[in-house]
Amino acid sequence: MVQESKEKLARLLMALSYVKGEVTLTSGRKSDYYFDCKQTALHPEGGYLIGKLFLDMLKGSGARAVAGMTLGADPLVASVSVLSHLEGHPLPALIIRKQSKGHGTNQFLEGLKNVAPGDEIALLEDVVTTGGTLVTSAERVRAAASRWARCCACLTARKAAKRSWPRPASRSRRFSRATSFWLQPRAEP
Repeated sequence: MVQESKEKLARLLMALSYVKGEVTLTSGRKSDYYFDCKQTALHPEGGYLIGKLFLDMLKGSGARAVAGMTLGADPLVASVSVLSHLEGHPLPALIIRKQSKGHGTNQFLEGLKNVAPGDEIALLEDVVTTGGTLVTSAERVRAAASRWARCCACLTARKAAKRSWPRPASRSRRFSRATSFWLQPRAEP
């Protein structure tokens, strides 16, 4: 079932999210292809598959919520949160802002009232190239008095250095690994 879901998702990612041509990535690096995962995450079947696969990856992790940097992770955390409720083990979603609100509470995280201080939060990402967004996400979660349990990504770019991904604040935790659905995607469909 999981393998079949991964294969379906891979086909959708190639059909809806794969873009060939020179692009500048968030890291500032250049690439001759790009995966716009939002196209797949916002598709009904794609959002469902992503949510189910992330939930599978998070089983046994101890995560009490999911979070990710806006805008790429917004549909990811929403899908996981809704599906987790339907499966009877709800995981609230948090959205991490790129910039603080600038008014009101001036916070970086939305949804904090749904988690307790110290709760372990899984960080979700659509595409990881250098891990910079995950590092920023981890720092913001820590600053909000929570810990993060695991990093999960839909895709890890061919040249992504997992060693640059953040490590959990809790050294004794067993779920420090970074995982993705489909490692090292091929540049050609």
